Amino acid sequence: MDMKVDDPFAAEAEADLLVAPSIAMRLGLPKGLSPHVAKEWLDRRRKSIRPWASFVDQRKFSKPRNFGELCQRGVRNLDTYHSNYTFIFMGLILYCIISSPMLLIALAVFAGALYIIHLKSLESKLVIFGRELTSGHQLGLAGCVSFPVFWLAGAGTAVFWVLGATLAVIGSHAAFRELESSDIDEILMEPV
Repeated sequence: MDMKVDDPFAAEAEADLLVAPSIAMRLGLPKGLSPHVAKEWLDRRRKSIRPWASFVDQRKFSKPRNFGELCQRGVRNLDTYHSNYTFIFMGLILYCIISSPMLLIALAVFAGALYIIHLKSLESKLVIFGRELTSGHQLGLAGCVSFPVFWLAGAGTAVFWVLGATLAVIGSHAAFRELESSDIDEILMEPV
């Protein structure tokens, strides 16, 4: 009873794995998470980054006159500096992980569990309750195995800290950073 479900992304995922098959297979990554895809995404973000000097230029910050201007600034700055904000978010995650040895241990336990499950699946198909485990199921199983360590490490607190710090930093930058002159002209020229 071997049924194959059509996956619209399978062709793209297999093409990505062909570029770097040895790395993806060695790491046991799911088909859609190949190193090639991650590198391509990171390169696109890096190319669309605005200069950091203008990003933090103190002369460009002021208090918005009203709530409407605050909303306009927020939307335009999120659109303009989305790559910069992405790297700020990733930096906060990295800081949180590096500054907590218990989180590092929890991540190591998760990676080890995922690796062991992957090695077992290479030997023979993993079957639990009569169902074969897909790569997504294997990822979930590794998460369940390492959940107690993440809980002891305070991963929930770390997640909320990262989200709060990200909202505070990015929200305040987007709200108080003045719009570029090209953005102001575009806003004034929009039909009502």
